[in-house]
Amino acid sequence: MPNFLTKRWHGYHMVFAMCFSLVLISILAAYNWPFALFSLVVFIGLGYILYRAEQSFRKDFTEYVLTLSHRTKGASQIALDQMPVGMVLYDRKGRMEWHNPFVKEMTGRDSLIGSPMSEVFPDLETEEGTIRKLQMGKRFFEVIHHRKERLYFFRDITRLKELEKQYNQEQTIIGYLHLDNYDEAGTGLDEQERTQLLSNVLGAITRWAQEHDISLRQFDSDKFFMVLRRESLDELIQNRFDILDVVRDMTRQNKIPITLSIGLAALRTSTVEQAHAAEASLDIALARGGDQAAVQDGERVLFFGGKTNAIEKRTRVRARVISHALSNLIRDSDQVLIMGHDQPDMDAVGAAIGVLRAVRMADRKGSIIIKDSNPSIEALMEVIAEHEVLDGAFISPERALQQMGENTLLVLVDTHKPSMTIEPRLVEKCNRVVVIDHHRRGEEFVKDPVLVYLEPYASSTCELVTELLEYQEQLSIDNLEATALLAGIVVDTKSFAFRSGSRTFEAASFLRRHGADLAMVQTLLKEDFNRFVKRAEIVKDTEVVYDKVAVAVGEEEERYDQLVIAQAADTLLNMKGISASFVIGLREDGKVAISARSQGEISVQLIMEALGGGGHLTNAAVQFEEGTPQEARQRLLEVLRENFEEGGDTE
Repeated sequence: MPNFLTKRWHGYHMVFAMCFSLVLISILAAYNWPFALFSLVVFIGLGYILYRAEQSFRKDFTEYVLTLSHRTKGASQIALDQMPVGMVLYDRKGRMEWHNPFVKEMTGRDSLIGSPMSEVFPDLETEEGTIRKLQMGKRFFEVIHHRKERLYFFRDITRLKELEKQYNQEQTIIGYLHLDNYDEAGTGLDEQERTQLLSNVLGAITRWAQEHDISLRQFDSDKFFMVLRRESLDELIQNRFDILDVVRDMTRQNKIPITLSIGLAALRTSTVEQAHAAEASLDIALARGGDQAAVQDGERVLFFGGKTNAIEKRTRVRARVISHALSNLIRDSDQVLIMGHDQPDMDAVGAAIGVLRAVRMADRKGSIIIKDSNPSIEALMEVIAEHEVLDGAFISPERALQQMGENTLLVLVDTHKPSMTIEPRLVEKCNRVVVIDHHRRGEEFVKDPVLVYLEPYASSTCELVTELLEYQEQLSIDNLEATALLAGIVVDTKSFAFRSGSRTFEAASFLRRHGADLAMVQTLLKEDFNRFVKRAEIVKDTEVVYDKVAVAVGEEEERYDQLVIAQAADTLLNMKGISASFVIGLREDGKVAISARSQGEISVQLIMEALGGGGHLTNAAVQFEEGTPQEARQRLLEVLRENFEEGGDTE
């Protein structure tokens, strides 16, 4: 028996009591020995009883301890055999030494002892005490590793995963659906035909909503509010929002077809914030030209559709409003900095010159930011260097950073992505930014711009800037400025062969009336002989895939300027039977570039966006910071395979 129990049951207090009793018996014997003798007999009997009680306690306690030990060992064994947690011990060589029955049931194998851990559980190695997830068949496990003891614990979290999946599927998604060209769709139709057309479109949308369990409520003539679950959204993403194709094909024969724009937000935020995000997604879809769906899924934005060019708007109200707003912003600024994209082309420089004219008309100081010249603008920069009005208007990014103040206005032209500008730090530092661009809006965008004029229907940024200048009071424009704007339009439209609407010719006519020199435009666009030879070298090794897509790759060690790569893509597109062209080359700055062109049958914008770039339906590009042209070719072919062989959205 443990000492503490002995002391508690038969300790010093019992010894003291017995001794005290003997003293009393001794005193009693001096006065009355018969009573003393009787007391002694009682004392001896009581002592015997206490002794027997102590022996009995020791025996009972020992039996209890033995029984408890047996039960504890049995419970431990039952726990090891039946608890819903797997345990595996392995030796120094990584072979399984022992496991409980749960592991056998988990793996479905009869013999595990001696098997390598890497064979039974591939890629299971984890850091000490870390927790990771493991999937085996349809079951999921949480794994904890104790390296010192060479011990693994496996906890079945399949039910937790199912609940998580159910929770995610039942997430509420808010969105908006917009009927593009709703008001213009009835042009040329009588009232009955117009009513029938709209009825067919609304019927198709309603059936689509019912099929995917979407609550759809119309709150305007051309707008719907959508509420759906995550499960329905996953179905829509898997089907790539096929309602876009249904409505487009249904109204394709119309003079102005009806298309859909959809904005959805899948965020775990408040309902108000989610509604704002859904509205912003719809704005992005519309800014990209409509006929597509934009889904904000967490931090990323997914795009679907976008197979048609934007319909050119007939009203000039927006251009007039933007022009007046831009004038007010310029007058409220101490100075204006104008910047285009990295490696600027004729459209970016021409648009910047047009904005500079608006700045000077408002009697404010303005400068155009440019880092280095390149072959696409080299001829124009040489003419500007000898021009009295524009000479000295161009400054370096470093000087612009030094000049920027609190009341500086930054105008971005021909781009809306900060990372693609000549100096992204200027965008971060400036708190007043204006965006003028004709590219379809991408996921990356300037944060909180004070004014946005983004029209994907326009042929070029020069066309947009020209329209803004038309509404400036007392316009006075130099011949070279008008020529630079016209050159930007000519370059982006391939001499008015692509993306040229009535507004494009009106802008060109306006510039011609204000002194644009057509002969100078042709001079500025003349091609260098060496560049022509380089372009021919790229084109000669072209391969044709899917019977209508041309892919050309430049030499691995040869460096090309962006203009050569773009011109090679244009050349391939002019070949018979070619619907889209892709040219890959290593640029002079070390980046690998892909220029893509299409006649409209294939959306090169979607293909380039899949690679991290962007652009238009018929004109797009992407640049890679790392890699080789051949690696870029493999990535391009993989995206083409996904779109052509797996039913993507290229066509």
